[in-house]
Amino acid sequence: MLTPNRHYGELKDSYLFARIAEKTADYLREHPGEKLLRMGIGDVSQPLCPAVIQALHGAVEDQARKETFRGYQSELGTDFLRAAIAEYYDGRGVSISPEEVFVSSGASDELGHILDLFDPACPALIPEPAYPAYVDASILAGRRIIHLPTGREGGFLPDPSGAKAGDLIYLCSPNNPTGSVLDRERLRAWVDHANRTGAVILFDAAYEAFISDPALPHSIFEIQGARTCAIEICSLSKTAGFTGTRVGYTVIPKELERGGMNLRQMWVRNRTTKSNGVSYILQRGAAAVFTPEGQKQIHETLDIYKRNARTLGETLDKLGIWYTGGKNAPYIWLACPGGMGSWAFFDRLLAEIQVVGTPGEGFGACGEGYFRFSAFGDPADTREACRRLETLLG
Repeated sequence: MLTPNRHYGELKDSYLFARIAEKTADYLREHPGEKLLRMGIGDVSQPLCPAVIQALHGAVEDQARKETFRGYQSELGTDFLRAAIAEYYDGRGVSISPEEVFVSSGASDELGHILDLFDPACPALIPEPAYPAYVDASILAGRRIIHLPTGREGGFLPDPSGAKAGDLIYLCSPNNPTGSVLDRERLRAWVDHANRTGAVILFDAAYEAFISDPALPHSIFEIQGARTCAIEICSLSKTAGFTGTRVGYTVIPKELERGGMNLRQMWVRNRTTKSNGVSYILQRGAAAVFTPEGQKQIHETLDIYKRNARTLGETLDKLGIWYTGGKNAPYIWLACPGGMGSWAFFDRLLAEIQVVGTPGEGFGACGEGYFRFSAFGDPADTREACRRLETLLG
């Protein structure tokens, strides 16, 4: 008799962003024509940069001519894109070979797929507040979760000294949702912990391009010892506006082994079995991100989001509201004023000033009483939302 995956029944009834969408849809049905200022889900508001658009058009034209037409691509990624990504790391002083780079359809997809490398009996250590996909993907895989709470007193930074044993360790820096960033000392402590215990770190570096402080690491592979204990998962979604274009990449070092098995070789086998790769057209667009012109253009766009983050931070400073993030990160994580619950604060902002954010409770129990704003919105909308916040809470 067919038995479905019963772990689906262990998921929360409502995924965080689905509940937000439902609440905002209900509000708009009751208030037709009302404009909402959406600062919740971290979708980008600026278009793809000209270098990427030009490359995409060129790739489409390639597909129109017999002599340049491309069919199936390597399941691991094209040579030209893997080489461009390796060169990008090299520019930051990190030696990565193209063979260690795997092109994906985005970090969210890869964070779920990568669990195939590990036995379901291996528990996952997840610092909270956490991006919900970490938890849900682990539940669907039948994996036991060890929750590692973080809090305001420690700046919402996870500390390995308080970690219980976990075979897989999820780390995200800059963090979603809190905007906190692991410095070299803290990241080195995690690398040492993983090598000492035999754990593997799944390092989510989707927001590394927002780090401006030269003292802060962009990649876990800037830390000595990481090549024997870490996998890095990256995305062009926020770096280069690929939320609707879907390209990311994963780095698995050649020397990463567990139980006598090489994880990079295992991932080659996995991808050649379960994936047909990312389209040629999208990979040409992604490769343009790593050209000098592409880097210049995407950082001009990133500066727009960084200004949004500064505007939000300045507003919260005026209001005397505690927060983390906004510096070296595109998210601001604030304490709900007056001790309000996070969903109650969501409802108040929606009803009274038509601003949509993300309740902290949706990122885990220790997110209750906190709230996330995204800096990816339109600059004019961000300024207007800040004006309304000052009026409401000032």
